[in-house]
Amino acid sequence: MKIYVTGIGVVSAIGSNVDEHRYALEAGRTGIRFSESHNLMLGEVPQSDEALAKRFELSGDDHSRTALLGLAAASECWAGNKPDGQLRTGLISATSVGGLDRMERYYLQAKQNPSLDIHPLMIHDNGRTTETIARALGITGSYIGTVSTACSSGANAIMLGARQIESGRLDRVLVGGSDPIALFNIKGFSSLMIYDPDICKPFDDARKGLNLGEGAAFLLLENERSLSQTGNTPLCLLAGWANATDAYHQTASSPEGRGATLTMRGALAKAGISPEVVSYVNAHGTGTDNNDLSESAALKNVFGAAIPPFSSTKGFTGHTLAAAGAIEAVFCVLSILSDATLPNLNFKTAMKETGFVPETAFRKGSQIENVLSNSFGFGGNCTSLLFQKLH
Repeated sequence: MKIYVTGIGVVSAIGSNVDEHRYALEAGRTGIRFSESHNLMLGEVPQSDEALAKRFELSGDDHSRTALLGLAAASECWAGNKPDGQLRTGLISATSVGGLDRMERYYLQAKQNPSLDIHPLMIHDNGRTTETIARALGITGSYIGTVSTACSSGANAIMLGARQIESGRLDRVLVGGSDPIALFNIKGFSSLMIYDPDICKPFDDARKGLNLGEGAAFLLLENERSLSQTGNTPLCLLAGWANATDAYHQTASSPEGRGATLTMRGALAKAGISPEVVSYVNAHGTGTDNNDLSESAALKNVFGAAIPPFSSTKGFTGHTLAAAGAIEAVFCVLSILSDATLPNLNFKTAMKETGFVPETAFRKGSQIENVLSNSFGFGGNCTSLLFQKLH
């Protein structure tokens, strides 16, 4: 069964829609800036909660930033589509932060006023983000679910959606993820000593860690039955996917890249292709010492000496946690549509352990047929997706 990608939507520090992201990727323009309020480098979306809520005629006090960012990306992806009782339609959204941004705000206010209304605590639930998006878009179909598997969440939402179509439970499904910046996460990553005080440098020998970002992205997946009724134009195929557990450490990947190796091999096997025909790999590439070495080991395990062009795009957006796999999936679709590999910003010196050199420019000129996207989460939850050009 073929699973078609027919829509994409995205918001992050480099843009509020797909076209703005395409221009930023081609120009090599980062969205990571020094935040005076947090005193560190962040990939912040330059839209307030109030502006987002007004756009969708919602009350900003009743919705988390996770839901508002998610709705911005989901509405772009869903645009032009309508509820259809003849099509089994689903929505699967991923988040790790959920309503934590509202929880943090409530906590600070409650310290001053212990009798504060506890209503904002209801927004903390991760599933409320999904329900808000579904309600706003009129999706009341067969499957509405929420995924939370740390930094692989967005990719897992896409994979779960594909499985729902493949199993015959759904005809079309809106899949993706959303996460805002939260103080809890900033402090958490800082306590692990993996936050770079400067702009992140994935796969560089001088890398010091990650920069956090925020954003959301969604893809619309359809089967042939759905296509025949919606008339949507396919952008590419989601041809392969796989998930594996590294089972090495709560917050670190195995030095041998075991989980990443399994997922890449699994996605290739699912797609029925060999490593030699992969055109480009969008790496997880957080810029931490552990991740980049582990993922490099996995690339060598899968591709041997013939590693295809690869890069991390987190130098554009920062690490957007549960949204990362979905945002980078959109980037993979753009790579296929543009026949271009995407740049790994801020790279200067190859890691002495590997000598690997990622792509450093938006490079057109070769046919991009198969693109592999990697997403790895704490707890060793690893996922790879394989996107394929249509012919």
